[in-house]
Amino acid sequence: MEIGNIVIALAGKEKGQIYVIVEKEDNFVYLADGKRLVASKPKKKSLKHVRQFGSDKLTREELRDKNPRINAKIRKFLSEKRREYV
Repeated sequence: MEIGNIVIALAGKEKGQIYVIVEKEDNFVYLADGKRLVASKPKKKSLKHVRQFGSDKLTREELRDKNPRINAKIRKFLSEKRREYV
């Protein structure tokens, strides 16, 4: 899994929700959905508690950008992916 990939949470109160990986370190990833979990305050989650969801992803440059509209971009991206898989 890499930064920008879509993942689905397998455990915790986020179970069943999809997120974008905004940062990664060792055995942990930081997740954002653009709404409750914004890119500037992502959720830290163990790699064993997430699974990759599809092969599409946002680029690192898009996620590293400090533009305040990044959360809107994440929401739109996740919304499109939900519609494809439902």
